[in-house]
Amino acid sequence: MPTPSPFVPVVHAASLRSHVEDSLAAAIVSGQIPPGELVSVPGLALKFDVSATPVREAMINLQQRGFVEPVRNKGFRVTDVSRKDLEDLVHLRQLIEVPVVRDLAGAFPQAPREQLRTLARGIVDAAGQGDLPTYLAADIEFHRDLLSLSGNTRLVALVTDLRRQTRLTGLSGMLHTEQLRESALEHERLLDLLEAGDAGGAEALLHRHIGHVLGWWSGNPEPAADPEPAADPEPAADPEPAAR
Repeated sequence: MPTPSPFVPVVHAASLRSHVEDSLAAAIVSGQIPPGELVSVPGLALKFDVSATPVREAMINLQQRGFVEPVRNKGFRVTDVSRKDLEDLVHLRQLIEVPVVRDLAGAFPQAPREQLRTLARGIVDAAGQGDLPTYLAADIEFHRDLLSLSGNTRLVALVTDLRRQTRLTGLSGMLHTEQLRESALEHERLLDLLEAGDAGGAEALLHRHIGHVLGWWSGNPEPAADPEPAADPEPAADPEPAAR
């Protein structure tokens, strides 16, 4: 199945800039537009079938986010992200997100569960359809809404910004693979663990899920997940004392 093009014409004028920015960001994050590629405002305007103004505004925003850098008289070049940058982002996210989600397992509210389930199913559907922009948008919304249950708006804003900086350059190569389906299904499994009050399981799953940034989502193999620990065997009965 071919990969959907990130360059989709926009219908509503009010959303021109945000649509262009979100579409280009998703294409850069997923690796559809690789590091080093040069893009121009007129060329992008033609592909999106819009005027140059919203494209130029979108590119300025992407430059501020560190996704592109200007090239004099040529346009913008997609920037690269080092392995160290990704490791730092992953480490920060694991430090911040994992404890919050672990705490939620002890008091997971009923009201938002169906909405989170809908988002989780949307992530799985988008993965199956190879729709990377929808996959990434739903993924950000799912984790944002989940973290918002902590009531800490500053934390949610910080993590959302960290997620938007993260590059998943191997994601486009994962289309229609078992790995992409597995990472998508982890959202539903996380909800299962939270609803069951399994704090340890939720903690381990989210830690591994964020770690995909350095593994599958960067085009690298990952070791198999550790199996569930086996239950401790029943202690052996004390032997009968020897007759005296």
